[in-house]
Amino acid sequence: MQADSRTIHALGGYALTAITAVTAQNTRGIFAWKAVPPALIAAQISAVMNDFPVAALKTGLLPGVPAARAVARALAGGRKLPLVIDPVIASSSGTRFLSTAGVRELKSGLFPWAALVTPNWPEAEALTGRRVRSREEVEAAADHLLQTGCRAVLIKGGHAPGRICPDYLAMANGGRRWYEDPRVATRNKHGTGCVLSAAIAIGLARGEIIEAAVAAARQFLRQSLLAGKAVRWGKGSGPAFPG
Repeated sequence: MQADSRTIHALGGYALTAITAVTAQNTRGIFAWKAVPPALIAAQISAVMNDFPVAALKTGLLPGVPAARAVARALAGGRKLPLVIDPVIASSSGTRFLSTAGVRELKSGLFPWAALVTPNWPEAEALTGRRVRSREEVEAAADHLLQTGCRAVLIKGGHAPGRICPDYLAMANGGRRWYEDPRVATRNKHGTGCVLSAAIAIGLARGEIIEAAVAAARQFLRQSLLAGKAVRWGKGSGPAFPG
């Protein structure tokens, strides 16, 4: 949530939040967490949507079937806005947040609302039930996810081998594109998926097309990683450094 908010504010937006879970975490991992009751999640969304001129939406951790359904119901009651779904299934340190049933609900209940879904390789495997370890498998997984009804899929390549980070964008209109940049050598990588998806949401809020929003967000993330190379945050994997 902090990475989302810092990113949105750094890019000139104003972050409005609905907390879905409370965690006890630091740079070394997550030590405890508790889901927020679904009714309270829905109430948070309703409160801000009824008071602010919201231009785009972004979801991250949705802890279970009731939470995903609460968000879907809240979205169904309002005007359709660009929605970026960062499908957080587990933390990078291994804490699992979303069950198999929760993954199914996410795909069936929320993906059809999405302008863009942004899984990494392990999340793409969990969402599709397919092996994702090569570029050909990335492309196949993206095609599979487009069948859920989302308008575009960006499969992030942070888990790919090699010195290049390859992200793959597939769109329901037939557009396909690989984005590639050299990896940034830094220990401060925590929250990179949050930074990227929040930056894309800002681009969509401004009316940018998907390809342009993704390209600009990737460069923002890259600059954030470069800015944090010389900073030491905590004793583990420190946060990305947006702004």
